[in-house]
Amino acid sequence: AFLGARIAKKKKLPLYLDVRDIFVDTMENILPTIISRLAKPILSYVERYTFNGANRINLVSKGFLKYFECRYSSTPFRFFTNGIDEEFMNAAPAHHMEHEPGSVINVLYVGNIGEGQGLHKVVPELAKRLNAKVHFRIIGDGGQRKHLKNSIEHLGLMNVELLPPVNRTDLIEEYRKADILFLHLNDYPAFEKVLPSKLFEYAAMGKPMWAGLAGYSSQFVQSEINECEVFVPCNIADAIKKFDAINLGVKPRTEFNKKFRRVDIMSSMASDIIELAEDYD
Repeated sequence: AFLGARIAKKKKLPLYLDVRDIFVDTMENILPTIISRLAKPILSYVERYTFNGANRINLVSKGFLKYFECRYSSTPFRFFTNGIDEEFMNAAPAHHMEHEPGSVINVLYVGNIGEGQGLHKVVPELAKRLNAKVHFRIIGDGGQRKHLKNSIEHLGLMNVELLPPVNRTDLIEEYRKADILFLHLNDYPAFEKVLPSKLFEYAAMGKPMWAGLAGYSSQFVQSEINECEVFVPCNIADAIKKFDAINLGVKPRTEFNKKFRRVDIMSSMASDIIELAEDYD
Protein backbone atom coordinates (compact mmCIF):
# COMPACT_ATOMS: atom_id res chain seq x y z
CA ALA A 1 0.00 0.00 0.00
CA PHE A 2 2.87 2.38 0.77
CA LEU A 3 4.45 1.60 -2.59
CA GLY A 4 1.09 2.25 -4.27
CA ALA A 5 0.82 5.60 -2.47
CA ARG A 6 4.33 6.57 -3.65
CA ILE A 7 3.55 5.69 -7.27
CA ALA A 8 0.16 7.46 -7.15
CA LYS A 9 1.77 10.63 -5.85
CA LYS A 10 4.61 10.57 -8.38
CA LYS A 11 2.32 9.84 -11.34
CA LYS A 12 -0.49 12.09 -10.05
CA LEU A 13 -2.99 9.22 -10.14
CA PRO A 14 -5.91 8.39 -7.83
CA LEU A 15 -5.28 5.83 -5.08
CA TYR A 16 -7.90 3.30 -3.94
CA LEU A 17 -6.96 1.23 -0.87
CA ASP A 18 -8.57 -2.03 0.26
CA VAL A 19 -7.88 -2.49 3.99
CA ARG A 20 -8.29 -5.97 5.47
CA ASP A 21 -6.32 -5.46 8.68
CA ILE A 22 -4.78 -2.60 10.67
CA PHE A 23 -1.13 -3.57 10.84
CA VAL A 24 0.10 -0.95 13.34
CA ASP A 25 -2.81 -1.71 15.68
CA THR A 26 -2.35 -5.49 15.47
CA MET A 27 1.43 -5.24 15.81
CA GLU A 28 1.13 -3.87 19.36
CA ASN A 29 -0.68 -7.03 20.46
CA ILE A 30 1.24 -9.65 18.48
CA LEU A 31 4.93 -8.62 18.48
CA PRO A 32 7.19 -8.59 21.55
CA THR A 33 6.96 -5.21 23.33
CA ILE A 34 10.49 -4.04 22.56
CA ILE A 35 10.13 -4.76 18.83
CA SER A 36 6.73 -3.08 18.75
CA ARG A 37 8.08 0.06 20.46
CA LEU A 38 11.00 0.32 18.06
CA ALA A 39 8.95 -0.32 14.93
CA LYS A 40 5.80 1.65 15.75
CA PRO A 41 7.09 5.22 15.01
CA ILE A 42 8.36 4.18 11.58
CA LEU A 43 5.32 2.13 10.67
CA SER A 44 2.94 4.81 11.98
CA TYR A 45 4.60 7.27 9.61
CA VAL A 46 4.23 4.78 6.75
CA GLU A 47 0.55 4.33 7.64
CA ARG A 48 -0.12 8.10 7.77
CA TYR A 49 1.62 8.72 4.45
CA THR A 50 -0.26 5.86 2.78
CA PHE A 51 -3.77 6.53 4.02
CA ASN A 52 -3.55 10.31 3.73
CA GLY A 53 -2.69 9.79 0.07
CA ALA A 54 -5.78 7.69 -0.65
CA ASN A 55 -8.79 9.03 -2.56
CA ARG A 56 -11.01 6.24 -1.27
CA ILE A 57 -10.50 3.55 1.37
CA ASN A 58 -12.44 0.30 1.53
CA LEU A 59 -12.71 -1.18 5.02
CA VAL A 60 -13.50 -4.87 4.97
CA SER A 61 -14.85 -4.55 8.54
CA LYS A 62 -16.99 -1.74 9.93
CA GLY A 63 -15.13 -2.40 13.15
CA PHE A 64 -12.20 -0.48 11.61
CA LEU A 65 -14.23 2.70 11.11
CA LYS A 66 -13.60 4.34 14.49
CA TYR A 67 -9.82 3.88 14.12
CA PHE A 68 -9.84 5.45 10.65
CA GLU A 69 -12.31 8.25 11.38
CA CYS A 70 -10.10 9.47 14.21
CA ARG A 71 -7.06 9.64 11.92
CA TYR A 72 -8.19 9.99 8.29
CA SER A 73 -11.66 11.52 8.50
CA SER A 74 -11.35 13.48 5.24
CA THR A 75 -11.12 10.33 3.10
CA PRO A 76 -14.35 8.70 1.79
CA PHE A 77 -14.84 5.16 3.15
CA ARG A 78 -16.47 2.15 1.56
CA PHE A 79 -17.52 -1.15 3.19
CA PHE A 80 -17.17 -4.03 0.74
CA THR A 81 -16.76 -7.05 3.01
CA ASN A 82 -15.23 -10.45 2.41
CA GLY A 83 -17.61 -12.90 0.79
CA ILE A 84 -18.36 -16.48 -0.17
CA ASP A 85 -16.40 -17.99 -3.07
CA GLU A 86 -18.25 -19.90 -5.78
CA GLU A 87 -16.88 -23.29 -4.68
CA PHE A 88 -18.62 -22.88 -1.33
CA MET A 89 -21.75 -21.40 -2.87
CA ASN A 90 -22.01 -24.50 -5.06
CA ALA A 91 -21.42 -26.78 -2.07
CA ALA A 92 -23.96 -25.03 0.16
CA PRO A 93 -26.79 -27.34 1.26
CA ALA A 94 -30.24 -26.79 -0.21
CA HIS A 95 -32.30 -28.58 2.45
CA HIS A 96 -32.47 -29.00 6.19
CA MET A 97 -31.00 -32.22 7.51
CA GLU A 98 -31.42 -33.61 10.98
CA HIS A 99 -28.35 -34.64 12.93
CA GLU A 100 -27.84 -38.38 13.15
CA PRO A 101 -26.97 -39.10 16.78
CA GLY A 102 -23.58 -40.63 17.31
CA SER A 103 -21.24 -41.29 20.17
CA VAL A 104 -18.94 -38.36 19.38
CA ILE A 105 -19.54 -34.84 18.02
CA ASN A 106 -17.02 -33.87 15.34
CA VAL A 107 -15.74 -30.30 15.75
CA LEU A 108 -13.75 -28.88 12.83
CA TYR A 109 -11.40 -25.90 12.69
CA VAL A 110 -9.82 -24.85 9.40
CA GLY A 111 -7.35 -22.00 8.97
CA ASN A 112 -4.27 -20.38 10.35
CA ILE A 113 -2.87 -21.63 13.67
CA GLY A 114 -1.18 -18.48 14.92
CA GLU A 115 -1.11 -16.06 17.82
CA GLY A 116 -4.07 -14.24 16.32
CA GLN A 117 -6.28 -17.34 16.54
CA GLY A 118 -5.09 -18.36 20.03
CA LEU A 119 -6.15 -22.00 19.55
CA HIS A 120 -3.44 -23.10 21.99
CA LYS A 121 -5.32 -21.17 24.70
CA VAL A 122 -8.65 -22.95 24.27
CA VAL A 123 -8.61 -26.18 22.27
CA PRO A 124 -6.54 -28.35 24.65
CA GLU A 125 -8.61 -27.37 27.69
CA LEU A 126 -11.91 -27.72 25.85
CA ALA A 127 -10.88 -31.14 24.54
CA LYS A 128 -9.87 -32.18 28.05
CA ARG A 129 -13.11 -31.05 29.70
CA LEU A 130 -15.48 -32.29 27.01
CA ASN A 131 -13.43 -35.47 26.65
CA ALA A 132 -15.51 -38.28 25.13
CA LYS A 133 -18.22 -35.89 23.89
CA VAL A 134 -16.16 -34.31 21.11
CA HIS A 135 -13.44 -35.00 18.59
CA PHE A 136 -11.52 -31.95 17.32
CA ARG A 137 -10.03 -31.88 13.82
CA ILE A 138 -7.66 -28.92 13.39
CA ILE A 139 -6.62 -28.38 9.76
CA GLY A 140 -3.98 -25.75 9.02
CA ASP A 141 -0.56 -24.42 9.87
CA GLY A 142 0.99 -21.39 11.52
CA GLY A 143 3.34 -20.01 14.13
CA GLN A 144 1.58 -21.56 17.14
CA ARG A 145 1.03 -25.04 15.68
CA LYS A 146 3.98 -26.44 17.62
CA HIS A 147 2.74 -24.86 20.85
CA LEU A 148 -0.71 -26.37 20.28
CA LYS A 149 0.79 -29.77 19.47
CA ASN A 150 2.93 -29.71 22.63
CA SER A 151 -0.10 -28.85 24.78
CA ILE A 152 -2.11 -31.69 23.27
CA GLU A 153 0.70 -34.17 23.90
CA HIS A 154 1.35 -32.85 27.41
CA LEU A 155 -2.28 -33.44 28.38
CA GLY A 156 -2.32 -36.83 26.65
CA LEU A 157 -5.37 -35.91 24.60
CA MET A 158 -6.67 -38.53 22.19
CA ASN A 159 -9.61 -36.49 20.90
CA VAL A 160 -7.65 -33.84 18.97
CA GLU A 161 -6.20 -34.34 15.47
CA LEU A 162 -3.74 -31.88 13.96
CA LEU A 163 -3.75 -32.09 10.16
CA PRO A 164 -1.91 -30.18 7.41
CA PRO A 165 -3.71 -27.76 5.04
CA VAL A 166 -5.83 -29.38 2.31
CA ASN A 167 -7.04 -28.30 -1.13
CA ARG A 168 -10.53 -26.89 -1.57
CA THR A 169 -12.09 -30.11 -2.87
CA ASP A 170 -10.94 -32.01 0.22
CA LEU A 171 -11.86 -29.05 2.42
CA ILE A 172 -15.48 -29.14 1.31
CA GLU A 173 -15.61 -32.84 2.16
CA GLU A 174 -14.23 -32.04 5.62
CA TYR A 175 -16.99 -29.46 6.09
CA ARG A 176 -19.61 -32.00 5.08
CA LYS A 177 -18.32 -34.57 7.60
CA ALA A 178 -18.19 -32.08 10.50
CA ASP A 179 -20.98 -31.61 13.04
CA ILE A 180 -19.77 -28.20 14.31
CA LEU A 181 -17.46 -25.59 12.76
CA PHE A 182 -15.15 -23.91 15.28
CA LEU A 183 -13.67 -20.42 15.12
CA HIS A 184 -11.62 -18.43 17.61
CA LEU A 185 -9.75 -15.13 17.82
CA ASN A 186 -7.34 -14.33 20.62
CA ASP A 187 -8.48 -11.94 23.36
CA TYR A 188 -6.48 -8.94 22.10
CA PRO A 189 -8.11 -5.51 21.65
CA ALA A 190 -7.01 -5.30 18.00
CA PHE A 191 -9.15 -8.35 17.14
CA GLU A 192 -12.31 -6.66 18.38
CA LYS A 193 -12.25 -4.64 15.14
CA VAL A 194 -11.76 -7.42 12.58
CA LEU A 195 -14.20 -9.55 10.60
CA PRO A 196 -12.63 -12.97 9.83
CA SER A 197 -13.05 -14.10 6.22
CA LYS A 198 -13.51 -17.66 7.49
CA LEU A 199 -16.93 -16.70 8.88
CA PHE A 200 -18.36 -16.43 5.36
CA GLU A 201 -16.99 -19.78 4.24
CA TYR A 202 -18.23 -21.51 7.40
CA ALA A 203 -21.68 -19.93 7.25
CA ALA A 204 -22.22 -21.06 3.64
CA MET A 205 -21.95 -24.71 4.66
CA GLY A 206 -25.07 -24.62 6.83
CA LYS A 207 -23.43 -26.27 9.82
CA PRO A 208 -23.79 -24.92 13.39
CA MET A 209 -20.89 -22.68 14.40
CA TRP A 210 -19.10 -22.35 17.74
CA ALA A 211 -17.11 -19.13 17.83
CA GLY A 212 -14.92 -17.29 20.32
CA LEU A 213 -15.34 -13.69 19.16
CA ALA A 214 -15.60 -10.20 20.62
CA GLY A 215 -16.33 -6.70 19.36
CA TYR A 216 -17.55 -6.14 15.81
CA SER A 217 -17.24 -9.75 14.61
CA SER A 218 -19.44 -10.89 17.52
CA GLN A 219 -22.04 -8.25 16.63
CA PHE A 220 -21.91 -9.24 12.96
CA VAL A 221 -22.45 -12.93 13.70
CA GLN A 222 -25.35 -12.30 16.04
CA SER A 223 -27.10 -10.05 13.52
CA GLU A 224 -26.33 -11.93 10.29
CA ILE A 225 -25.67 -15.65 10.99
CA ASN A 226 -28.16 -17.97 12.64
CA GLU A 227 -27.20 -21.15 14.48
CA CYS A 228 -23.92 -19.70 15.74
CA GLU A 229 -23.10 -19.79 19.44
CA VAL A 230 -20.62 -17.02 20.37
CA PHE A 231 -18.49 -17.22 23.51
CA VAL A 232 -16.03 -14.83 25.12
CA PRO A 233 -12.57 -15.48 23.60
CA CYS A 234 -10.28 -17.62 25.79
CA ASN A 235 -13.11 -18.16 28.31
CA ILE A 236 -13.41 -21.93 28.75
CA ALA A 237 -16.48 -21.87 31.01
CA ASP A 238 -18.42 -19.67 28.57
CA ALA A 239 -17.28 -21.81 25.63
CA ILE A 240 -18.64 -24.97 27.26
CA LYS A 241 -21.89 -23.21 28.17
CA LYS A 242 -22.37 -22.17 24.53
CA PHE A 243 -21.37 -25.66 23.30
CA ASP A 244 -24.23 -27.12 25.32
CA ALA A 245 -26.63 -24.70 23.59
CA ILE A 246 -25.71 -25.73 20.03
CA ASN A 247 -28.46 -27.26 17.90
CA LEU A 248 -26.92 -29.91 15.68
CA GLY A 249 -27.99 -30.54 12.10
CA VAL A 250 -27.73 -28.78 8.73
CA LYS A 251 -29.73 -25.60 8.16
CA PRO A 252 -29.15 -23.70 4.90
CA ARG A 253 -28.39 -19.99 5.27
CA THR A 254 -29.87 -19.06 1.91
CA GLU A 255 -30.38 -15.33 2.56
CA PHE A 256 -26.90 -14.91 4.02
CA ASN A 257 -25.34 -16.70 1.04
CA LYS A 258 -27.22 -14.49 -1.40
CA LYS A 259 -26.25 -11.31 0.45
CA PHE A 260 -22.54 -12.13 0.75
CA ARG A 261 -21.75 -13.81 -2.56
CA ARG A 262 -18.18 -12.72 -3.27
CA VAL A 263 -18.58 -12.25 -7.03
CA ASP A 264 -21.38 -9.72 -6.42
CA ILE A 265 -19.47 -7.86 -3.71
CA MET A 266 -16.35 -7.66 -5.88
CA SER A 267 -18.40 -6.51 -8.87
CA SER A 268 -19.74 -3.62 -6.80
CA MET A 269 -16.26 -2.79 -5.58
CA ALA A 270 -14.91 -2.86 -9.15
CA SER A 271 -17.64 -0.40 -10.17
CA ASP A 272 -16.61 1.88 -7.32
CA ILE A 273 -12.96 1.82 -8.48
CA ILE A 274 -14.00 2.57 -12.07
CA GLU A 275 -16.18 5.45 -10.86
CA LEU A 276 -13.18 6.95 -9.05
CA ALA A 277 -11.05 6.65 -12.19
CA GLU A 278 -13.76 8.27 -14.33
CA ASP A 279 -14.24 11.11 -11.85
CA TYR A 280 -10.50 11.70 -11.85
CA ASP A 281 -10.42 11.85 -15.66
